[in-house]
Amino acid sequence: MSQASPALTADTFTTVSPEPMLLGESPLWHAEEAALYWIDIPGKAVHKRVLATLQHQRWDMPEEPGSIVKHAQGGLVVALRSGMFHLNTGNGALTALLEAPYDMARIRFNDGRCDASGRFWCGTIYEPRDRDGGTLYCFERNALRDAHHAVVTSNGVAFSPDQRLMYHANTPAHRINVHDYDLATGQTSNCRLLRQFDSDKTAPDYGGRPDGAAVDSEGAYWCAMFEGGRVLRLSPQGEILQEIRVPARCPTMVAFGGKDLRTLFITTGRNGRSEAELAQYPLSGHVLAIRVEVAGRLEYSYRP
Repeated sequence: MSQASPALTADTFTTVSPEPMLLGESPLWHAEEAALYWIDIPGKAVHKRVLATLQHQRWDMPEEPGSIVKHAQGGLVVALRSGMFHLNTGNGALTALLEAPYDMARIRFNDGRCDASGRFWCGTIYEPRDRDGGTLYCFERNALRDAHHAVVTSNGVAFSPDQRLMYHANTPAHRINVHDYDLATGQTSNCRLLRQFDSDKTAPDYGGRPDGAAVDSEGAYWCAMFEGGRVLRLSPQGEILQEIRVPARCPTMVAFGGKDLRTLFITTGRNGRSEAELAQYPLSGHVLAIRVEVAGRLEYSYRP
């Protein structure tokens, strides 16, 4: 594990997105295309940016996308409110793969990631937010299985480099759990707390709540702290190894990319934020990039 390093300053950031998102999420580096994909949830769109040429594409969605992953046969899997879909990024065709199994008036798909066997782990958000009405699903061979990880808002799904650990955050609870993971069977066990954050939003030192995340090549867990204006690098034991201050109060998720996987991409949100906050953080809603010392890992694709 690398030693803790001081916080990086905002002037080291670059802006990737040509315009701000309402709520940017699910950044996804596509190494073969040297491009970054991401989504705008309330904006109902999937975006792509080729970094070398600044070529930008946008695909409008019929409803909110919660997350995206690469499809092994090309294009993307998009978790929309109504179910799982394949997006052909060549011609823009959207093909239904599976219908959502929940009450779409109150629940939608949210954060997700693939494991090394090509399973797409995708959680849900329970929008009334009055109980743990969300869960974590495993989308495997075009079938959906409930892993029964009860949450209000499922976020931060990530795997250790050896695939023996699964991380999973319940954002409103300010909590990140870690599970033992059996890659052969796709089963989780031995759930325990990785880190509990202070939930007192009135505290002057309130640091936000855990949102989307990614694991680097050394096994550290990088987590966007929504409303905390920072990204944390945590050890597998939950210790804070590094803090990066972000020039947006609401970072939502991180992804590693670039040729050496040492560029950290950070999606952020501006939807519902106050005019005073947006004046203080004018980059809110943009996708940001910063160089980091430790390389990340390539993301796996969904394999039907």
